[in-house]
Amino acid sequence: MTVFFIKATQLLLSLSILVVLHELGHFIPAKLFKTRVEKFYLFFDVKFSLFKKKIGDTVYGIGWLPLGGYVKISGMIDESMDTEQMALPPQPWEFRSKPAWQRLIIMLGGVTVNFILAFVLFMMMLFVWGTNYTTKDDIKYGFGVSKTLEAYGFQQGDKVISVNGEPFEELTIDINKYLMFRKVDNVKVEHPDGSIEDINLPEDIGKKLFEAGDIPALAHRYPFQLDSVVKDSPADISGLLAGDKIIAVNGEPITYYTDLAYQIKNNGNSALNVEVERNNEVKNLSITQNEDKTIGIAVKATDKDYIKISNREYSIAESITGGISQGYWEVKDYLAQFQYIFTKKGAAQIGGFAAIGNMFPATWNWHAFWYLTAFLSIMLAVLNLLPIPALDGGHVMFLLYEIVSGRKPGDKFMEYAQMVGFFILIALVLFANGNDIFKAIFN
Repeated sequence: MTVFFIKATQLLLSLSILVVLHELGHFIPAKLFKTRVEKFYLFFDVKFSLFKKKIGDTVYGIGWLPLGGYVKISGMIDESMDTEQMALPPQPWEFRSKPAWQRLIIMLGGVTVNFILAFVLFMMMLFVWGTNYTTKDDIKYGFGVSKTLEAYGFQQGDKVISVNGEPFEELTIDINKYLMFRKVDNVKVEHPDGSIEDINLPEDIGKKLFEAGDIPALAHRYPFQLDSVVKDSPADISGLLAGDKIIAVNGEPITYYTDLAYQIKNNGNSALNVEVERNNEVKNLSITQNEDKTIGIAVKATDKDYIKISNREYSIAESITGGISQGYWEVKDYLAQFQYIFTKKGAAQIGGFAAIGNMFPATWNWHAFWYLTAFLSIMLAVLNLLPIPALDGGHVMFLLYEIVSGRKPGDKFMEYAQMVGFFILIALVLFANGNDIFKAIFN
């Protein structure tokens, strides 16, 4: 329950920051253009509010339903569906009375603030915490390699020297993100026998890894033993115990945890024949893994020095340029994920609030909190730009049409478009959170 509370608190705080700043992005230009804002709400006030206070023309409040927030701008067809107001003659202070360029700025204000926030947070994190990095020799046992990468010449225990000519220690992000989201032509590796090889990869290597389920494609190797076994799991039913040392699976020797993960992943649907060392005795067990290729174990490294992590500090100037660069690549990497989302396998992995909450660490960590807040800010900005009525992107789409054509869509059309967009959003929210529920029940 404590872990749930910590994760939920981080999620709620992060979303509150993002929602308030996003809505401020609409609120400020609306006020600058003398457009009346009737409500400014954190969370939704369905039926009642936890708090509200009217200052000037605007009611500021906190709703009880923590699914977002909103500003209600006079003379605008939005989620409030205030058709009575729209039936009255336009007033000078209303959104619909303002020039199209002003309305466009008001609608783009929210996502603009979200992008700026993310970039500022990346700058702040670099200045405060710097970045962690490793050299190829800091990864003591090298990488465990997925079956897909083996087909291109990678070997178990490889050490990465460079990616696209960039030295490994300069890769300030997980190498797997490079493989999944960026164009990787060449990876130079040092094989376990000391030989050096340049490995060329196809342009669609990310797609191949995703379809094969080889995520991560490269993982740090470390010797291990069982730390715990989940009750009533396949491992528990087979007789595995905490403290056991797995020495072979299906006749293949197991030295590192990645060896075990490789055998489980590529075993098909057959039972795993596992050799275990316990109290200086070898026992043979048979384990039938779950459908998601898990057996219900937690492990711990028996060599804590399997990886050495160093830290690079940044000056104020370096943190600004570094933060801009990181922000650019985070946005680009997030956009690259859409190629996987619009597939059957990708759609099944879409998550809702539970999935987002589980991204946060089980213990409070300010660096992780601010990174995830920056990432969610990018996510919120990009998703809000989708051309779906009821989202900012839908309003922007119609405004651009008006600017180009010189014709403003009718109020009735906008009402129907808003309703369609609202139902699309509800369907997406139900689908994403339904995936969370399905995974919680069946995994």
